[in-house]
Amino acid sequence: MARIALVGPGAIGGIMAAWLQDTGANDVVLCSRRPLPHFTVETPNKVISFKPAVWTDPKEAGPVDWVLVATKAYDAEATGRWLKPLTARGAPIAVLQNGVEHRERFAPYVPVERILPVVVQAPAERPEPTRVLQRGPTRLVVPAGPLGQAFAALFAGTEVAVDLSPDFQTAVWTKLVLNIAGAVSALLLRPAGVMHEESASEIGRMLMRECIAVGRAEGAVLPDELVETVLQHYRKQPPDSLNSLHADRLAGRPMEIDARNGAVVRIGRQHGIPTPCNAMAVELLRAMEKPA
Repeated sequence: MARIALVGPGAIGGIMAAWLQDTGANDVVLCSRRPLPHFTVETPNKVISFKPAVWTDPKEAGPVDWVLVATKAYDAEATGRWLKPLTARGAPIAVLQNGVEHRERFAPYVPVERILPVVVQAPAERPEPTRVLQRGPTRLVVPAGPLGQAFAALFAGTEVAVDLSPDFQTAVWTKLVLNIAGAVSALLLRPAGVMHEESASEIGRMLMRECIAVGRAEGAVLPDELVETVLQHYRKQPPDSLNSLHADRLAGRPMEIDARNGAVVRIGRQHGIPTPCNAMAVELLRAMEKPA
């Protein structure tokens, strides 16, 4: 039985913890800021409820076989405090976060060869601290190789699909193109239905085209038609659905601006690629985080 620590039991972390616990082959402990006496995840096909083991302080933590990190991208320093006790016996860490810099965020805490970046496709919301709603199928993409295979084995027998990608660079930048367009809803404070309007869609197109240009410079294979594919994805969502950037702004929480649109600006600058639309989105969203 694998002992697994899940750091950050939010919407995505809650889904992962529930399915891992549901296998009966894993011993899951949640690393959380607060006690969680129970946890419920409503998936498309079943409801998973369990009473989790919880550590609320890194001083309580002990070594495990795997660490799954599902905190926000800007929480790397706080997350890092958990990693020394959790990885004391050399456990690998799977980073389930937005952006394209998974390894860079945690290289100060764990040897790079033990860091597994994970692309997450899981429409989910957390309406309550102990309740998560999984709106659709969950798919994870990891680099092909022994570490990816070992990670995939943790989810054997669950409804979580894990793909081993021989071209992870393309997979992670494709997801970033999807995330980039979410800034439109966060800026306008309007859910996914806004993408049915041509003016909002055109803003999304401009953001995505810049992201594609930077991703290509990084070696990702991103076709021009990806822009319209992403727009159709948003248009097929329930009109009232919220992406995480939008939800965080509504709740007054910090937003993952730097890991998403900010990454396009920073990496674009390294390649000499102008990204004025994303730069504007970053500055506007950062200004909106500050108290009036």
